[in-house]
Amino acid sequence: MIAALVVLAGLPASAVHAERLKDLASIQGVRQNQLIGYGLVVGLDGSGDQTTQTPFTVQSVVSMLQQLGVNLPPGVNLQLKNVAAVMVTTSLPPFAQPGQMLDITVSSMGNAKSLRGGTLLMTPLKGADGQIYGMAQGNVLVGGVGAAAGGSKTQVNHLSVGRVSGGATVERAVSTSLGQSDAIALELNDSDFSTASRVVDAINRRFGPSTAAAQDGRVIRVRAPAGSDERVSFLGALESIDVTPAQMSAKVIMNARTGSVVMNQAVTLDACAVSHGNLSVVINSEPVISQPAPLSGGQTVVTQRSQIEINKEPGKVMLLKAGTSLAEVVKALNAIGATPQDLLAILQAMKAAGSLRAELEII
Repeated sequence: MIAALVVLAGLPASAVHAERLKDLASIQGVRQNQLIGYGLVVGLDGSGDQTTQTPFTVQSVVSMLQQLGVNLPPGVNLQLKNVAAVMVTTSLPPFAQPGQMLDITVSSMGNAKSLRGGTLLMTPLKGADGQIYGMAQGNVLVGGVGAAAGGSKTQVNHLSVGRVSGGATVERAVSTSLGQSDAIALELNDSDFSTASRVVDAINRRFGPSTAAAQDGRVIRVRAPAGSDERVSFLGALESIDVTPAQMSAKVIMNARTGSVVMNQAVTLDACAVSHGNLSVVINSEPVISQPAPLSGGQTVVTQRSQIEINKEPGKVMLLKAGTSLAEVVKALNAIGATPQDLLAILQAMKAAGSLRAELEII
């Protein structure tokens, strides 16, 4: 990570460039809707659920057979090896119409070893309101392979999740309020009053004054034509407008699990002094065998001999000069010579001391 920061330090600071409005904002009401369903995958090569540990798989098979007119005698204990209970997920795109095909993800929810070669049976896909919006069925494609024999096992990629391209058919459309009023609402991806003001100015320059007005730092109201064809053309031209966004607020993102540190161009550093040193403790244990003399009647004894070593690097205080650009900040941090994990604590201390001019976020 330190090496990556060194590389970043050598890069010149790039000016903020214009972006298309479609990359900065979205139209209110134009959104995806998540769908979920519970189903069965059959045709597995002995890699399905162990029915003694997943009773819901057996219950699902029995219920499906009853709907198909097959009634099993009471008390029958099914021992299935080629069936797996799965969850089917997908997203319903905006303006989707009945008959449209969707890709689906099939994920095992039991203890099936693999879904490779299986076939997903007809599965209804429901939305958050409990209504059915699609039906899924098809052959599951798993992007992995595995084999096991004699206690040895090898596996490439994941075998419990697969995809079905075009495996779901839309059965119901979701109504949208896009054309029910004389105005639409643009929602910025990131709330920023400066960017919202620039978007309003760009829209009014393109389509005339009073076309757009900022409602707050995120929502912008735009007057649009009433006709559907004119409105679609208007939105197409609206999304293509170039807007130069305002510089983002200074932020440092730290991942405490991996030690990664990412900072944006707006981060600056005030002059400060940092003391850094490491303390390490190493303990080695070696077995020592005590062998008695011949014919002495003694017993062999095994003992442990431990060696403890404490190493402490001499602490040093380094003066970090104020930095007004990301390159200078990176250069100052690399001068400390700290590991990524040490850098997390140093940045937190800098923030507490008021030397780090940025918002600190730990993920």
